[in-house]
Amino acid sequence: MSGTSGVSGSGGTTDTTTAEVTAKVERRAATPIAGAVAGMLFAVLFGVSVSIISGTMTDVARDTGTRSELSSGAFRFAIALVPFAGLFFLWFIAVARERLGRFEDQFFSTVFLGSGLLFLGMIFAAAASAAAIAAAYVKAPSAFVASSTYLYARQIAAQIFNVYALRMAAVFLISQATLWLRTGVMPRWMALLTFVVALVLLFVVTQASWVILIFPGWVFLVSAYILITHLTEPRREARAQVPSTRDEPES
Repeated sequence: MSGTSGVSGSGGTTDTTTAEVTAKVERRAATPIAGAVAGMLFAVLFGVSVSIISGTMTDVARDTGTRSELSSGAFRFAIALVPFAGLFFLWFIAVARERLGRFEDQFFSTVFLGSGLLFLGMIFAAAASAAAIAAAYVKAPSAFVASSTYLYARQIAAQIFNVYALRMAAVFLISQATLWLRTGVMPRWMALLTFVVALVLLFVVTQASWVILIFPGWVFLVSAYILITHLTEPRREARAQVPSTRDEPES
């Protein structure tokens, strides 16, 4: 009787341990999953915003100052999406750092975090400049587009976004890919692809929307991979952490 009771108690303890470990692993996986979803939302919102703005505001060199779309609802909607995209990008940075875990390298992580925050600040600055241009255009369309202030404001927004923000995005990608190669937390093919994308953003000088959209496309790919990985890992990790269920010797 005592031996049977001991085995039964051991099985109950094992079941409890399994449930506790599974719950703990699933709670720990919830944050990366939320961050991955946030990264995908950033990619969608930022991509939509860039597409609308690129279709509304012509290239600075070809601008005639007659684009009445600057006061349209679509343009204002695109500008309004940028702050939300930025908030989701912060979550993506967090999940990318969490992926490294204890393998995080202080040197490259500092470059990674700094370039990501600079990119975020620059797209906010560019969006604010574009919003200011649209607001001034609505107040006095003819007078504003004929002034040198209009050209200056357009150049500021274009330079911040197409030159400096994209270069910071390239540095963000290079540091991330380097960390992945050094730690092996992501597939090698993804790290190499990230280097290629970074080189395009770093050296291709153009205002074509397809170049700008490469970055949110990369964020979507990485976020989708992290999401799929974390959806399949918890149960496997829980099974690995549960102690061996051997029967205790009868007393």
